Amino acid sequence: MRNRFCSFSLPILFAAILCMIWGASPTSCWSASSEFRLSKGQTVYVPVYSNVFSGPRNLPFQLAATLSIRNTDSSASFRISAIDYYDTNGKLVRRYLEKPVALGPLASTDVHIEEKDVSGGFGANFIVKWSTEKPINAPIIECVMIGASSGQGISFVSAGQEIKE
Repeated sequence: MRNRFCSFSLPILFAAILCMIWGASPTSCWSASSEFRLSKGQTVYVPVYSNVFSGPRNLPFQLAATLSIRNTDSSASFRISAIDYYDTNGKLVRRYLEKPVALGPLASTDVHIEEKDVSGGFGANFIVKWSTEKPINAPIIECVMIGASSGQGISFVSAGQEIKE
């Protein structure tokens, strides 16, 4: 006879335990929501880790960063009015838009920061502002960081956080 515990997926069990520790029911942690968010515009804060520290001596590991803005609405466009890049101290490093840009249904756009660009530092961020006339599906705004050196590679994504409706 087979042990029921052994037939249960360990990653699912681990996820269920973490959900319970966080105070959520296990099914709410991975069940899809039947609701989606509509908005007429947002200001979104996006963390950018243009370098991270690795090793015992806290040596900075430089990363390339790509801001991705994705229109999740299949029938409506929106305007991006600002893509601003700030450094660790909150100082504006550069503005990426001179005038508003329209992003069509299901379209995406990006901004790339080279691996050698250290102007942002560890606490860099983007502030993205977008708007539209009627409520639409809120876009996905995130930053993908990637780097490789001496046979070692690292990549991860940071999600944007709405800070103003």
